Amino acid sequence: MDLKDKKIVVIGMGKTGIATAGFLGLQGCRVVVTDEKPPQQWDTQYKHIADKKWLETGAYDAAILSGADMVIPSPGIPPYNEIITAAVRKKIPVISEIELAFRFLKKPVIAVTGTNGKTTTVSLLGEILARSGKRVFVGGNIGNPLIQYAGTAQKEDFVVAEISSFQLQWVEKFRPFVSIILNVTCDHINYHGSFDEYRRIKARIFANQNKSDFAILNAEDEATESMSYGIQAKVALFSSARQIQQGIYLKEDVLVFEMFDGSQEQYPLDMIKIPGLHNVENVMAAVMAARFCGCNRDSIIAAITDFHGLPHRIEFAGEKKGIRFYDDSKGTNVGSVRRALDTFPEPVILLLGGRDKDGDFDTLQPSLKKKAKKVILFGEARNRIESLIGEVVPAEKRQTLREAVESAYKNATAGDVILLSPGCASFDEFQNYKERGKFFKEVVRNL
Repeated sequence: MDLKDKKIVVIGMGKTGIATAGFLGLQGCRVVVTDEKPPQQWDTQYKHIADKKWLETGAYDAAILSGADMVIPSPGIPPYNEIITAAVRKKIPVISEIELAFRFLKKPVIAVTGTNGKTTTVSLLGEILARSGKRVFVGGNIGNPLIQYAGTAQKEDFVVAEISSFQLQWVEKFRPFVSIILNVTCDHINYHGSFDEYRRIKARIFANQNKSDFAILNAEDEATESMSYGIQAKVALFSSARQIQQGIYLKEDVLVFEMFDGSQEQYPLDMIKIPGLHNVENVMAAVMAARFCGCNRDSIIAAITDFHGLPHRIEFAGEKKGIRFYDDSKGTNVGSVRRALDTFPEPVILLLGGRDKDGDFDTLQPSLKKKAKKVILFGEARNRIESLIGEVVPAEKRQTLREAVESAYKNATAGDVILLSPGCASFDEFQNYKERGKFFKEVVRNL
């Protein structure tokens, strides 16, 4: 892909946008960057490119497109953005950062998407590949952007990338060797406009694969299992509920992998140390992807046994007077809340709230009725959530997370679980889900 002397507009000056601009500068492009925030609020990495001769800043409006050859929006810039809609109207190519990176990648890509479980699965896959003696780059929507790796010597054997729907919005040729969709539940409707559109964008991860590639899908997730029709890659399914002919399934205390060559492998269930049935599903997907990349069974089992999960994902946060606290601050959508609730047999006091993403909280009613002792609603979304969850469980409202934790503690008795699984973004009170989770744990320590 020859980009020399092209005018490329990069929208969004976060970590990914800045890395994209830097890469384009090295390709001999004239790079014009813009953001709705003023430059003093851009990511600190901007200082490394701010004085480059190939870089200029532009106004955050459609006028920046004058003479542009391409537009690259950062993840999170919605398709209805004024600059993007104008570019589409003018027939100026719009591609995502992962599409740009892919055109320069020399190594096979394992791409993982889904509403929930992406980061856990990607991190686990990185550990498995490394344990198996493979050199691996892990990044994408977590850690280092894919475009950053594309500008290196690329000495690794595989690229494992977390891919969001935002990044899949503008792909054309992106073709992973292994594609995984873990699940698709209601999320980012405020960005995509509808669940059907969100699901359609997720399915683009398979669009360019061929018969030499692999596609991994969840047989128990209606929205993903039905995507298998029309996929050109070899399709492998995973199921926590029934036997699968080609793929992996849970049978009592083992995971049974029915392989494409007709052989079978078994993996002990007790190798999985991270809680919840959803994590069993994440492990199933990771096992298949690792085998497709040539990892052996023993290395896979050893890596999974040593993997104890990531912060803010149903993470034990302490115990007070027989009451246990769990931090699931990464649970920013309704599907993740449901999975978190299903993890616990004990009575749960659920902390739910934050900044709404048009979540379908009404679908939580069966889970709340079955699992929750009480719900404490907090943040901007508390009134809307209250109107949707009905009266299936006692609920009360608090303005801040601190007030919600303190109220939950007063209402709890020994044996209860207090679970922060907010089902919402954090931006009404915190910079991100990590800050929210750290704050939660600090409040718990000081109770």
